[in-house]
Amino acid sequence: MAKLNLGSELDRATSLLMRAGLSEDHAVTSARAILASDRWGIGSHGLMRLPFYLERLLAGGINAKAALKIVTDMPSLVVMNGENGMGHWQLQAAAELAADRALVNGIAAVGVGASSHCGALGIYTAPITSKGLVGIIFSNGPAVMPPWGGKKSVLSTSPIAAGIPTNPPTIIDMATSAVARGKIAAKAQANEPLEPGWAFSASGEPTTDAKVALTGMLAPLGGAKGYALAVLVESLTGALIGPTLAANMPDMFSPEDAANPQGISHFVIAIDAKKLTVDGTHDRLDTFVDSVKSAGGRMPGVNRTDPQNLNLGDEIMVADTVLQQLADWDAKLSS
Repeated sequence: MAKLNLGSELDRATSLLMRAGLSEDHAVTSARAILASDRWGIGSHGLMRLPFYLERLLAGGINAKAALKIVTDMPSLVVMNGENGMGHWQLQAAAELAADRALVNGIAAVGVGASSHCGALGIYTAPITSKGLVGIIFSNGPAVMPPWGGKKSVLSTSPIAAGIPTNPPTIIDMATSAVARGKIAAKAQANEPLEPGWAFSASGEPTTDAKVALTGMLAPLGGAKGYALAVLVESLTGALIGPTLAANMPDMFSPEDAANPQGISHFVIAIDAKKLTVDGTHDRLDTFVDSVKSAGGRMPGVNRTDPQNLNLGDEIMVADTVLQQLADWDAKLSS
């Protein structure tokens, strides 16, 4: 592992994305989301993924020139076609729009279909909680999880994120699988074993081999309950927004699929926290936070850096293998 300056890596990621075809604005937004994952200590969704994004941008699996095309526009519901663009800037835009609409209407939902992988979902709660709103976000991806009792993958890791406007914001960010697939990929790159109970081989046998798991299946979080949550996420994203169900989605980790758009869908809900009261009282959230602290605990994610205000002087830890891949891409895109 290498300790690197966040600002320098943000510049490098932005440059690589621009050379792969993204506009400066989209590259900056996407790179910031990628580096925020590394700053949060979620390397599985940070720079480790950048080589895969670059490969897909050059191959056409991610449309570098995509825009967000409005399909439905109602006061509290907007649905947009992402034209298979980069998921990071598209979900950021969706979160910002949901926040703006919720401030006017009390609640707003924004769906983005035909998009791509977006990294760590919790990052996109920031433009919502920063305006005093509650944010809830869902996304889907390639099928890696079987139904409860099943032997074939039909569900993605089906991540859920939520942001609550405490001070600092509470951030809940979790896969409904036992572990995020990016963590499996990071373990595979580092030749490290998995924890028992995380994954299965393609034939359904339990495995601790990360490379076997990467082409196999993941276990649901908490058994049948995690499976039920994954069903909720897939229903709200792939099934309703579309255009692609997890079971039919190309895998970003598969070189053979680099030219094939994933068709990922994201769903954002923003709620005006100050309107969500039956008696006009707004201090119960503070009381709740205090009660958690007095019991010896802390709210989830409160120690995470604001992704909209990264300290460029901070340091991040990046695997040596990732650094070599980025150096190779730098040379490739410079030639």
